[in-house]
Amino acid sequence: MTYPVISALTQFTSAFIECWQQETGHEPASEQLYGVASPCIIKTYEESVLWLPQPFSAEPSLVNVERGVNITIREDATHYFTTQYAGDMNARFGELDLSLIQVWSDEDFVRLQENLIGHLVTQRRLKLSPTLFIGTTASEMEMISLCNLSGEVVLEHFGTSKRETLAQSLDLFLQQLVPQVNL
Repeated sequence: MTYPVISALTQFTSAFIECWQQETGHEPASEQLYGVASPCIIKTYEESVLWLPQPFSAEPSLVNVERGVNITIREDATHYFTTQYAGDMNARFGELDLSLIQVWSDEDFVRLQENLIGHLVTQRRLKLSPTLFIGTTASEMEMISLCNLSGEVVLEHFGTSKRETLAQSLDLFLQQLVPQVNL
């Protein structure tokens, strides 16, 4: 069975790696992930690591998030967060620069789930419809999120009901991204 989100994420990841290799002559590098254990690390330098994605090996489920906030999470979100271990990947969507949030390790997956629960609890308290953040922007008050009700990808303004639809689905959103090298 083919899953559109897995396919789109895998294709974007390949394009991201190819972009890095063309621009720099090596795999994606990260200073922020230096010193943080991960199966993705292929080489460590003094202040950075080179990485490549690895297959996700933990239980591919967001059931802890579902239990934590008593909702059913869209299958697309589960596929997005449990396809691979990888570093966050910079991209451009139209005029919007963003960074796709990825899971770096098993420990990072636990942290991600805790953060998703906190986000969903805050939304419930503010009486907002549930979203799952999948990316960051330059603004701390805006994030890229997957609407858990409609499946749309939105630019969400934190703590408000203001949302701008970017794509009708997560796979369509991923297909429209242009990889960016962050040097």
